[in-house]
Amino acid sequence: MPMPQPPEEDMFNGTFKAKYTSYYLESYIDHHAYAGRTIRQRIKFNFDVQQITKKNNNWTISGRDPSGNVVLQSSKLIIASGLTSVPNMPTLPGVETFEHPIVHQKDFGQSTVLSTPALRNITVLGGAKSAADLVYDCVQAGKKVTWIIRKTGTGPGFFVSAESRISSRTSYEISTARIMTTLSPSLFNPESWWNRFLQRTRMGRRQSTKFHDALDKAVTGPANFDGRGPEAKGNGFQRLKPHTPVIWQNQGAGLINRPHFWDTIARNVQVYHEDIQELLKDFVRLKTGESIYCDAILCGTGWIPSLGFFDTDLLAELGIPQPIETYPPDKAKMWEALEKDADQEVLHRFPILANPPEHYRTPVTDTPYRLYHGIAPLCDDSIAFVGHVLVANYFRLAEVQAIWATSYLDGKVRLPPLEQRRKVVALFVAWCRRRYLSNGDRGHWMGADQTGYTDTLFHELGLSSHRRFWLWDAFVPSSKRDLHRVRAEYIDKFGQDIDLRCSTGGNQAVRDHCQILNSSQRSPQTGPPSKLHQAAVRLYKDNFQVPKWPNDAPVSRSVVLQLIYAKAECHDPD
Repeated sequence: MPMPQPPEEDMFNGTFKAKYTSYYLESYIDHHAYAGRTIRQRIKFNFDVQQITKKNNNWTISGRDPSGNVVLQSSKLIIASGLTSVPNMPTLPGVETFEHPIVHQKDFGQSTVLSTPALRNITVLGGAKSAADLVYDCVQAGKKVTWIIRKTGTGPGFFVSAESRISSRTSYEISTARIMTTLSPSLFNPESWWNRFLQRTRMGRRQSTKFHDALDKAVTGPANFDGRGPEAKGNGFQRLKPHTPVIWQNQGAGLINRPHFWDTIARNVQVYHEDIQELLKDFVRLKTGESIYCDAILCGTGWIPSLGFFDTDLLAELGIPQPIETYPPDKAKMWEALEKDADQEVLHRFPILANPPEHYRTPVTDTPYRLYHGIAPLCDDSIAFVGHVLVANYFRLAEVQAIWATSYLDGKVRLPPLEQRRKVVALFVAWCRRRYLSNGDRGHWMGADQTGYTDTLFHELGLSSHRRFWLWDAFVPSSKRDLHRVRAEYIDKFGQDIDLRCSTGGNQAVRDHCQILNSSQRSPQTGPPSKLHQAAVRLYKDNFQVPKWPNDAPVSRSVVLQLIYAKAECHDPD
């Protein structure tokens, strides 16, 4: 189901307002029906999951909806709560004395901060994309804005202009080309002479370093942090300069999809890079002693993973984050040994990671994610986690992870032995720490590796229709168009269950494939027709309605035959 193009006035360099994504998803869940039920009919809205347990090979989901307590049972479970469901609210001493609104980015759209004239002086907390958007929106609404980025953190994020200076493609699109991953110390690059040259030889590393230096200048150059006039310097604009080179991604990141973003911030926003001492009645006091008058505080401080419905023992078994002090010592010892060996392999493959730039490291309080490919626990094949890795584009991630997770839960993907999977997980965790520094400590960060990661998932499934030919595969950016053949390829390879959507129409090209059923006789080599075959013939002659796939995409003959035979089994069990 294609997404309609938003109106031109709501577009900016290939990006658009989030509401159009919401419109599309609303339409999608009403348009798609499986076994007679739409996706909307399969969703329990306003359901608060409070606990998830497992007993006798069955998952129990306990929660509440408007009618009261509800308990659900399931043999298989997908956790798709993602990384942006639970607000990360900062601890602010004196919050009880502050007499004005404190609003997290999650609730900003429904708040009245922008439309209330009395809320004139706004303080924004945070250093990444959400904070930047809050700052910009407040300035555009005529507010007086102060932007505070805490000192005990990784510093201001880097913000990439959506407009590319070297191509008609957007900056994000260019970043998805496989050549970009090839030039980076990516764990997802295949072992080849070219990648070994780039990463393990002095000459190759020099070329990669030159590329990364040019990339850093291209990203930070438009802001002109150090070259602006007295007004910007007086506002502390230079404090927004990232503390580490862009390639390391030790800080937050974001795409600039607002016109005149840097000029707007430089002229109108007072920037501080300091920790907050306390909140007073009408002020925010910094540890430098400065006091900032404000009528509202907006928190662009991000999110925490929504995993609080698992108990501590289950967290450890599944390999998802939990406080270090609650982690079983025997497991900690095992992973420490595995990750120590993995770290040596990382440094052998990517010597450049042995010498990171000077940077701030956020204290580590939780264990990292330890999921195979960021999806599958090592000890339980009845549960999968999707949307729990951090990448630049969640649309592509959601599509590819959903395909892999479906195959995994159906037992169609052949996984390596447990010991090998442990080594794969340990290698990723060790690489992530080296590659992405403080962000990498979480064990799920791959901001610059989305294309390589999704390629890895498809490769393990034996799917390749998303790849292009030769140079086009390396240099042309990845896009949604790459995936339009994957569904048919997947069904061709693995087959499909019958309870998929069926329409009353039918693609004529698909119907032509069905002509093979127009005879009730089989060849001498295969023997007489079976009862199942005869039932399939009856269905076809009764004008059986074959599926109409999205966009009338071609469906292979084997897929249609599987579908009709499965229908025949339902009609004639003998």
